[in-house]
Amino acid sequence: MKPGMTGLPAPVLALGLAVVAASVSDGPVPPALGAVFAPSVPVAQSGATVVRVPISGTIELGVAPFVARALSEAAESGAPAVIIELDTPGGRVDAAWKIIDDLRDAEVPTYAYVNRRALSAGAMIALATDRIYMRPGSTIGAATPVTGEGEKAPEKMVSAMRSEFRALAEERGLDPLIAEAMVDESIEVPGVSEAGRLLTLTTDEATAIGVADAEVRDLIELLEVMRLPAAPVREVQPNWAEAIVRFLTNPAVAPLLLSLGFLGLIVEVRTPSFGVAGAVGLASLAAFFGAHHLVHLAGIEEILLFGAGAVLIALEVLVIPGFGVAGILGTAAILGAAVMGMVGQVPTFDQVFNAAGLVSLSIILVGVATWALVRHLPRSNRFSGLFLRDSTSRETGYLSVPPREDLVGALGVTSTDLRPTGVAIINDERIHVVTEGPWLETGTPIRVLEVASGRVLVRRAKQSPESEQRNEV
Repeated sequence: MKPGMTGLPAPVLALGLAVVAASVSDGPVPPALGAVFAPSVPVAQSGATVVRVPISGTIELGVAPFVARALSEAAESGAPAVIIELDTPGGRVDAAWKIIDDLRDAEVPTYAYVNRRALSAGAMIALATDRIYMRPGSTIGAATPVTGEGEKAPEKMVSAMRSEFRALAEERGLDPLIAEAMVDESIEVPGVSEAGRLLTLTTDEATAIGVADAEVRDLIELLEVMRLPAAPVREVQPNWAEAIVRFLTNPAVAPLLLSLGFLGLIVEVRTPSFGVAGAVGLASLAAFFGAHHLVHLAGIEEILLFGAGAVLIALEVLVIPGFGVAGILGTAAILGAAVMGMVGQVPTFDQVFNAAGLVSLSIILVGVATWALVRHLPRSNRFSGLFLRDSTSRETGYLSVPPREDLVGALGVTSTDLRPTGVAIINDERIHVVTEGPWLETGTPIRVLEVASGRVLVRRAKQSPESEQRNEV
């Protein structure tokens, strides 16, 4: 390389002159120099720890509280930076919205490290950070929202996502068309993406157009680029409460909680008092709504609706006999609260349809479980002690009351008014009787017509027992 007049290589001299000219004229630094002369990250103080937050797999509802806690702990500990490490195909849009809101409000500088892929909701999270770094061979983009069946979401949802990506790109100083092309394949970006092809960028492509700030091989190189080579790194993992919330909000677990809740309430409605089944049912429903409330799906409205339904069912079980209007309204309120608790703040038709499908699945599981209990549990050897198998029939000598055929035809006198039941003296014995006709006053002579199942049927007699005895004498 041939040196210039100053003794420096010509490229270095040209580079210095370009920077000086840009600074004197208050013009922008050429794009090719932006990565070299970008503002550097402050060097970490002694003992400061960088916080690393891994987000891998599908972005579920429980990821948002986990990220919020990590950002809060990083701010409290004085961390110089938070690294959001992404390897995700995407997930729920409402969960990603909550995460990007927390990233925008973070008190600590946030940096995305795309470790393999940041697709769909993962790309939106990456764009919400202060800077993006990508591992070689990684991808970012492909953010078209889809329904539960894997089909493209309605235009209303696509428009909302397109606007969200455009706003994030404008905050980071990127070309908004590049971000919109990740959501809508109809958008063309000259020199980057043609119309009809959804934009997904590799590491080289993302760094070339400025979506990613640099390519780094691993976490060690990332810390060097961030000017934090000696800073220790602390990885944040979900705590037990967040793990439980993620488990309870899992699409495979939520229908089981609803099924247990509905099954317990059905058993309670069919029993005269409140017992174990009702407690298990209410606990399952409380776990369902509590977990969804923590991930900001179920609000106070859903909880109040669920509480009103539980109160109505309790009234049906404990106060009102049978199963009537209160029970129907209570069941409908709980079902409605369950559907509302599984959709986001701005639910689409597909989300409501999927939530209703999960509730319907829960009802089907309850029906199958009830049928299995009624049909097979009484014959189970393990649970045979819970059921009474022996019968006490009349043919085997078991009677609810002793037979009194000897009273048929006997005369007596009512000792109380019969309206239509009362007490009569028959053969010097006080017996509960019922008249077949009009009510009878005290002291009326009666005759026994029939005795069946402990029921003594009488009618007015033409003569008293004393006169009958005189006639016999």
